[in-house]
Amino acid sequence: MSQLKPNVSLAEVNEVLHRFWGKKAQDIVAAEGGNMSSVYFFAVDGKRYVIRFSSLEDAFDREQQIAALLTSQEIPYPKIWGIGKAGDFTYCVSERAEGIVFADLQPERKAALLPEIIHVITKMNQIELGETTGFGPMIGRYNGEFASWEQFVTSFYREDQRGTFWENWHELFHSTCLERDVFEEIYSRMIAYSAYNEPHRHFVHNDCHPWNIISDGYRITGIIDAGFLYGDFMIDIASFEDAVPGEDVAEAFRVYYEESGKPIVHFEERLLGARYFKGLDALRFYAKMGWNDAYEQLRDRLLLLPKGAI
Repeated sequence: MSQLKPNVSLAEVNEVLHRFWGKKAQDIVAAEGGNMSSVYFFAVDGKRYVIRFSSLEDAFDREQQIAALLTSQEIPYPKIWGIGKAGDFTYCVSERAEGIVFADLQPERKAALLPEIIHVITKMNQIELGETTGFGPMIGRYNGEFASWEQFVTSFYREDQRGTFWENWHELFHSTCLERDVFEEIYSRMIAYSAYNEPHRHFVHNDCHPWNIISDGYRITGIIDAGFLYGDFMIDIASFEDAVPGEDVAEAFRVYYEESGKPIVHFEERLLGARYFKGLDALRFYAKMGWNDAYEQLRDRLLLLPKGAI
């Protein structure tokens, strides 16, 4: 399987940035976090930027299209300045949103920002998709790769994943804490509930957790690192629902849509389908990373959810 996070030295970062900008970058510093990419902050001519490095050849293929789609509809997504290849790594250079990740805010600031983040995520999910078609990841000129949500989901978890991050992932059943019986149980539940997600096609960030939302403490300044899909926006709600301590975030989204005159049909069923979709992916990711405690906590939580249609 592909290496998760590349080890890029400061000297290599300097070299790539000098070649990219044609001048020396200043204030280069490694950023914390990032499971899939090595991230560095830097400045050029007094302006602040980010460069991300990945071991995956196709890691940033759609970054410029996604950024253009979102920024054209006033979503606070950083502008992409360019992507490229350096040795065994691919890289992406973008603007840097001002502030810190939402996850690092104090609880009272998270609660105060909840109405705004609901508005921003909803606006992102409801952007105009034009004449595009299909579900799942983007291919070609903004179209989805699969004809249906079911086709995408079954493909996403198929055993044959050659040339992708999940190549040979079934080996995890033998070499890690990933349990086949648990996986198959949760997979069957996800398929049962996916019928409720199937009819709904929106822009889905797909990594809409509090480490991918930037704030200065008073407003949302950026949404970053979209693992973009065409699908049900409930996936982003399920990804973000634990972000604000003491708040029922999913219910707050439901009320927001209700008060906007667009009630969410089959809310509970679609939320469960989204929880199973994201949860199952997280289980195999935690297993691959060796995060056994996180795996066990999520496994137990998922198994307590309803099994079939309400």
